[in-house]
Parts: sequence; structure tokens; C-alpha cells
Amino acid sequence: MSIPKEIPEEIPRKGNGLTKAIGLMFTRLLGWRLEGEFPREKKVMVAMAPHTSNWDFVVAMPFIMALRIKISWLMKKEAFFFPFKRLFLWLGGIPTDRSAPGGLAQQIARQFQHKDKLWVAIMPEGTRKKVSKWKNGFLRIAYAADVPVLLVAWDFAHKCIRIDSLYHPTGDLEADMREIQRRFSKYRGRYPENQTDFVEHQP
Repeated sequence: MSIPKEIPEEIPRKGNGLTKAIGLMFTRLLGWRLEGEFPREKKVMVAMAPHTSNWDFVVAMPFIMALRIKISWLMKKEAFFFPFKRLFLWLGGIPTDRSAPGGLAQQIARQFQHKDKLWVAIMPEGTRKKVSKWKNGFLRIAYAADVPVLLVAWDFAHKCIRIDSLYHPTGDLEADMREIQRRFSKYRGRYPENQTDFVEHQP
């Protein structure tokens, strides 16, 4: 089990000594480790892949708790009702309205504009099942908010969560997606047969 001793002050934080202790306990029980360095960025889109199992969340949450970092995620606004609203907001939930003018990307871009620090995580596959192509919403949000994309991978073959790299989108949707998928292609999820096949671009 490996946990970075220092977390850059730019990263949004959440939690306390109790949540940290609980997170550390579960990372030890699971026998997983975290590798790589966090970037000194206040605002990023976090793309997490390959997402092939509910175990992905079971593995990731103890690390988030142990590190006391705040990772936000998107959720339909209808789910934010009493008595769960405050809990979801505290956990990092961002209410979204897909029918609102401007679309989802503009909504989240405004969230980035209004907050001093914000890390938003999305699974590009959008499902645990095998898909022919990834959803590009995370890139559209990164474009609209003018923020980089942090690639974080589940590597079940080595029981490791890897902070792979910080990717700065070029604005070319097809090229950006292809490069991000290429970087993720070396990792294997819990069920590799459910991963999207990466095909190298042929000019």
C-alpha cells in the first residue's frame, strides 16, 4: 500500500482525521497502491478508465478518503432532494440539467468559473459494458472550461491506481480522444473483455 505523503495545496480537499483513518484501513485490506504524482492544478477534468466493474468505485473511494481530496462528480439535479441534498453536495456531487440551454459542457464550465478549486471526475466509457466508442463529454467540458484532463487508470493486473499523465487538449476532438485512449490502452480493468478496443489511427 502506498499513499503520497504530501498533496499539492492546489488540490481541493475534504475530510478529516477519521475519514483518513478509515480510508487507510481499507486500502490496506484491499492490498492496492497508488502510483504517480498529482499535478499542481486547481482545476482539472479527471478521466478514469478502464471502467469495467463496480469494484472500480470500491477500490477508488478508500484512496480518496485516505488522501482527503475532494473529487466532484455529475448527477441529475432531480436526485438532490431532502434529506440527501446536503450529503450529495458534501460528497462532491454537482447537479446537472441536461435540458438547460447551452448543454452540459457549459453548465460545468460555469462551475469551474465560479470555484477557486474544482476537480471533476468522469468515466469516459459511460458504462461498465463494452462499448464501440467513448463518450466525449469530458473533452467538451475541458474545452469549454479551458482546463486540462488528468488521466487516472485502474490497473487490476498490478492492483494499482495509476496517475498516468496530465493531458492538455488541442481542440481537435478526434485527435484528443485517440491520444487519450492510446494512453489508457496499456491498462487492464477487472474485466478486460469489457474494455473498448483501441485501434491505432492509420493516416
